[in-house]
This record gives sequence, structure tokens and C-alpha cells, in this order.
Amino acid sequence: MTTPFTVIIPARYASHRFPGKPLASLLGWPMIHHVCRRAEESGAARILVATDHREIAHACREEGREVVMTRHDHPSGTDRLAEVAERLGLDDDQIVVNLQGDEPLMPGRLVRQVALDLAAHRDAGIATLATLCHSLDEVRSPHAVKVVRDRQGYALYFSRAPIPWDRDGFSGAAGAARSPGQWLRHLGLYAYRAGFLRRYPALEAAPPEGLEALEQLRALWHGVRIHVGLAHQVPGPGVDTPQDLAQVEQLLAEQGPPA
Repeated sequence: MTTPFTVIIPARYASHRFPGKPLASLLGWPMIHHVCRRAEESGAARILVATDHREIAHACREEGREVVMTRHDHPSGTDRLAEVAERLGLDDDQIVVNLQGDEPLMPGRLVRQVALDLAAHRDAGIATLATLCHSLDEVRSPHAVKVVRDRQGYALYFSRAPIPWDRDGFSGAAGAARSPGQWLRHLGLYAYRAGFLRRYPALEAAPPEGLEALEQLRALWHGVRIHVGLAHQVPGPGVDTPQDLAQVEQLLAEQGPPA
């Protein structure tokens, strides 16, 4: 039995570090086109680009993509998805995957994996994925978000700090820290039930959310369960700055040109 799901790709023009990022050229195509291709590879029943900018909308419509124009003042991509879910009248149980518009190397199989993971865990409002850390530098980096799960795979906490803290290894009392493979790095790929998305903008922000700059902490603070699956593969890097383009373009070239 198949589980239909919708992919919504939030694509904001006014990025502080990289304005116009969704339109950046990769192999001669706007980056948003590559992201849409990853969504298509997932087997999603419906794919929408949610944007606040006419140029992004035009580029998507030229390729036959479905576009929803949204407000420009959303504080997060989740708020943008919430507007789309409300405007489209999605059923509460409809599964919506948030695929960021700067992830042209996110494998379609992971997009599908996170959607099916949420479908398999009826008591979860959100599902997401994680991979094993590969170095202690990654464990310690504030740019790599770590997650600790319970025995059933539900998130206990997300942090930019190296959690769990290796008391003896990190203090130097017992020599080198343990293998980095004992830490989980969170991937910014989420599946939501549409009913939760509609509730999200009205939820009070969580105190640790502002400190960590991690919006998923709001869901945990309000008692929403988040299931964290182990990703079937490690995705390529996203595009945060103009300097990331060359590396991502080379990796895309190795995969072959977009169809």
C-alpha cells in the first residue's frame, strides 16, 4: 500500500547571506529546478514551490511547476508551509514534506523515507532524519545540529552543542573522546501532518528555541512527538553562501545534467 504525500519547497528570495539564492545557476539551470527534480524523484503525489518573489515563481512556472505565492514576512520556512497548508485546505492527516529550496543534492529517496516514516508513526506530528557523525570536529561544530533519541527513535532534544556530553572523553580525564559514530547529526528535512502545520504559527516560542536558533524545539516544548529515522544515505551539502556553489555544481555534474 502506497502513502501519498505532498512536497512543499519554500523558496525565499531575500536571504541575508545569499540574496536570490533559488535562482542561482547550477549547470545552466536555476537551483530551484534541481530541487524540484529531487522532489520528483521521491515519487511525491504533489509538488509545490512556495515563494514570495515573482522571479522565482516565473522560473518555476516556465518549467511547469506548481507555485503558491505567499506572504513575504514569514519568520521561517515552517510558517510559509503553514500558510500553504491553510490556503489549500489540506486534510489534517495529509503528510507534507518540507524540502528546502537550497538543497539540490537532497536525494529523492530520503524525501520519500521521511514521509513514509511519519506515516508509520501515527503518534508523531513530525518526522525527520539523522546520520552518524563522522568526525569529532563535526560533533563539536555548532553548524552541525545534534539530536538525542529515546529507545523508540523519538527526539529527546536537538542542540548545536555536542550532546550527549562525553564527560570523561571531552574533559581529557580518560584520554581521547569516544568514536564520533556515537553522535547523531540532524538533517534539516521534515515531514509534517498538515494539522500540526496549521497549529504551528500560533504556538508560543520555546525558551531554548531562541538560544539554539532551532525552531523544532518549539514542537518538543509543546509536547509534539518528533520521530527521528536514520537516513538511508548521506546527502550532499546544501547551498548557504555563494562560495558553496562551485562544490555543489561539481557534485551535480557527476550525477549528470537535469532532465
